[in-house]
Amino acid sequence: EKAKKDGSKCEDWRWGPCVPNSKDCGLGYREGTCKDESKKLKCKIPCNWKKKFGADCKYKFESWGGCSAQTGLKTRSGILKKALYNAQCEETVYVTKPCSSKIKSKSKGQ
Repeated sequence: EKAKKDGSKCEDWRWGPCVPNSKDCGLGYREGTCKDESKKLKCKIPCNWKKKFGADCKYKFESWGGCSAQTGLKTRSGILKKALYNAQCEETVYVTKPCSSKIKSKSKGQ
């Protein structure tokens, strides 16, 4: 979409993934091509991002499930909400995280 503002008449832009300038997150760029034109756009991959999904796949996540005593993990799923820049995204993804070992106490100030 941004390329149209640059005066390009081309309408079928194909965008690559955001490539960080260094390491695996932070500021970077993505390359786009349309017929014989090419452009670079600035982009950013948040450093706390779930890297296996890619920063261009946006998901709506449900609440965390209960803790599994067998694995010590809790799970939640996300359904694809938006794929930016023609990204190839999975329709449903699952994430896990360790269960909290902290026991939250409501008896403060005693």
